[in-house]
Amino acid sequence: MLRAVLIIVSTLYLNLPAVAQDFRAVARVEAAESYLIDQEQGAELVLSLTQAVPFRVFTLEGPDRVVIDFREVTWGDLAETIDGSTAMSSVTTGGAGNGWSRMVLTLTAPMAVVEAGMNTDADDGSALIRVRLEPVDRAGFAANAGAPGSVLLPTAPALAAPQRPGAGDLIMVALDPGHGGVDPGAQRDGMDEADLMLVFALELREALLRTGRFDVVLTREGNWFVSLPQRVTIARAAGADVFLSLHADALTEGRARGATVYTLSDTASDAASAALAEAHDRADLLAGVDLAGNDDEVAGVLIDLARLETAPRSVALADQLVGGLSAAGATLYNQPRLEAGFSVLKAADIPSVLLELGFLSDVGDLENLQSVDWRARVQEGIRDAMLAWVQEDAAMSVLLRR
Repeated sequence: MLRAVLIIVSTLYLNLPAVAQDFRAVARVEAAESYLIDQEQGAELVLSLTQAVPFRVFTLEGPDRVVIDFREVTWGDLAETIDGSTAMSSVTTGGAGNGWSRMVLTLTAPMAVVEAGMNTDADDGSALIRVRLEPVDRAGFAANAGAPGSVLLPTAPALAAPQRPGAGDLIMVALDPGHGGVDPGAQRDGMDEADLMLVFALELREALLRTGRFDVVLTREGNWFVSLPQRVTIARAAGADVFLSLHADALTEGRARGATVYTLSDTASDAASAALAEAHDRADLLAGVDLAGNDDEVAGVLIDLARLETAPRSVALADQLVGGLSAAGATLYNQPRLEAGFSVLKAADIPSVLLELGFLSDVGDLENLQSVDWRARVQEGIRDAMLAWVQEDAAMSVLLRR
């Protein structure tokens, strides 16, 4: 039984004619020659690639899934043409970051990878990848599930007591454009939440930098996947003083419009907030990330002590943001201040808020997010709110020292 399979094909290149491959080109998946089918025992996936690439296969629990990483391929219209299998509830493809592409097969029942290999054509350099799966019991699946070491997230630095910036110090802001890569987020009329939030974050960065009071780090600067825990790790590594996650979701039922600002709570403000937080985590699970145990790995008492200080600072920032958005003329949701258990807000040592700029399911919100003038006005409101928060936070720090 295979725990993880890593196929390195560089040695195969030595046997190929010099004209067989263009090493500068990204491998492409040939959808018409690829398939996913049920077998008498299990299922089989066959992918046809224009050239051989390294790939790795592993399984994860919660939900049960098979993850296949490739050293950067383009998927073409594979998602539209590949036949389904009763063994799979969904098949997702996209970018995984750091030069890798990812396919995730979510299983309807536990299955083991019993075969994973690549055959390369010596004439043209094309490759055929075959992955065969067979049923396995729960204990057997659990025993072999887990990502190889090269896929594990970097270890987060030890939790330190939260530090307020000193007078005159630049405030390091971590802007977190939601989703990306294999996880496009909400979609409407050809627009992806991931793309809209990246544009907004890049523009907001410029607005903050121009004040001379902020420095800014983005958790992603392109259309690639970054897991929820890794977003927090990036913020910590940059020494972030504040974390602002940007989203614009959609509702499948009912109508909603306007911006909402969330802070962390174990208990969601309402059922919709709880469902939204669960959906954000679900995107990571489908992308192949195991969220279990990814909260700060320190004694609970230290987390509680850190949050005693950061929680009210997060609330103060959220309140300022609501005011700044209102002053900028942005439409606000009927309850603009809510709480939920978003994993991305769980950094105990960094004041963190999540800003839903609107709903893609609302025509007006979608039009606003595509409007340069609207975005500029709202970004100014966020800028002013953050400047006000910095001043308020510094004053509160003086009071606490007394």
